[in-house]
Amino acid sequence: MPCVRSLHFTHREGDMKLTVNGKSHSIDVEPEMPLLWVLRDELNLPGTKFGCGMAQCGACTVHVDGTAVRSCVTPVGSVSGAVTTVEGLGTPTTLHAVQAAWIEHQVAQCGYCQSGQIMSAAALLQKNPAPTDADIDAAMSGNLCRCGAYPRIRAAIHGAAKHVQGV
Repeated sequence: MPCVRSLHFTHREGDMKLTVNGKSHSIDVEPEMPLLWVLRDELNLPGTKFGCGMAQCGACTVHVDGTAVRSCVTPVGSVSGAVTTVEGLGTPTTLHAVQAAWIEHQVAQCGYCQSGQIMSAAALLQKNPAPTDADIDAAMSGNLCRCGAYPRIRAAIHGAAKHVQGV
């Protein structure tokens, strides 16, 4: 499995020091600014999407210390762990198992929700490398897809799980 790149936050005297995918950044934003907007507007990482702004749709899902969180309602000043976005999950030449499974199973239709879906699926497989359908449904229940690609999402997660397990 490819190396997961992370985003680290430290807050000092009005600016925040960030390490994103191996690069150090300094940003000057209010600590209350949602992590989503720091990622998209300050760091130019547009893979994390704005959906509802209320943590209800999952389009803005990122990982904080391996746990899926909704970045639209997470103040950047409250983040103390490593944050991973869809851009940091894999590389164009070495996809994460979930990204590869998404392509193999042709999951995306419109694609808008897919980065959040992928991040939730990757967090699930990190905690449970052999999920059942019920495990998948529970872990993915907070991610909405207007196109209704849920059967392909489930199939892709099972496919990625086989890869993670080495099957």
